[in-house]
Amino acid sequence: MTRRMDRINVLMLQEISRILSLELRDPRLATVVSITKVETSPDLKNARVLVSVLGDKDEKRKSLQALKSASGFIHHHLRENLSLRIIPRLEFELDLSIERGAEMLELIRQVTSGESPEKK
Repeated sequence: MTRRMDRINVLMLQEISRILSLELRDPRLATVVSITKVETSPDLKNARVLVSVLGDKDEKRKSLQALKSASGFIHHHLRENLSLRIIPRLEFELDLSIERGAEMLELIRQVTSGESPEKK
């Protein structure tokens, strides 16, 4: 990835995070929603936005639904606040890497302490 794409991804991440925290008011959003990564296509047509939501499956589903329905609102604010010729279409996805990491750490802890790993 080029430096330009890295800068655009960071800029998009910062601005989307700002919009979520200050301007988007949707009761379906969980109290803790974090943008973990933005991956913009090289032609700037699409951007994959990875979102981490603190909560149960229902809260995650509702938050993702709220973000998808607010993508036009977020896109509009990005157009106003960023000096890019093309603002990508946003695709929101849940980022489960933090949860998977916590599960792996728990398994490692169980193995090193001599416990048998619990099946879920």
